[in-house]
Amino acid sequence: MRKTSATFEAVRVLGREFPDLHESTMYSSPALKLGKRLVACLAIHRSAEPGSLVVRTDFEQRSALISDDPETYYVTDHYVKHPVVLVRLARVHHDQLRDLLTAARQCVLAHAKQSRKRSHLQRG
Repeated sequence: MRKTSATFEAVRVLGREFPDLHESTMYSSPALKLGKRLVACLAIHRSAEPGSLVVRTDFEQRSALISDDPETYYVTDHYVKHPVVLVRLARVHHDQLRDLLTAARQCVLAHAKQSRKRSHLQRG
């Protein structure tokens, strides 16, 4: 099956399927966020290939994605310390993009829950 090239417009459309995601910007780049937390945005750092999307993930999932499909997923030195993966939009299928956004949203929710617990414990 041939993959069709995705764009950030496709990301926007998929983002509308999640009632808690909203369109925003990150470093002047179009983005999807949950509250103030990044879910996905167009990569603008010079180390990223043109047409790449930055997607929130955890380090274990990033490693698995890159290992399974290095033609689609990658990371550069600039992003290596951040819990994100770079996605070549020209290589990702619509269903993969939906799965990535779903996982990124879950990652943000899990991180927010951990942050609330830590905050509560520090106050308690």
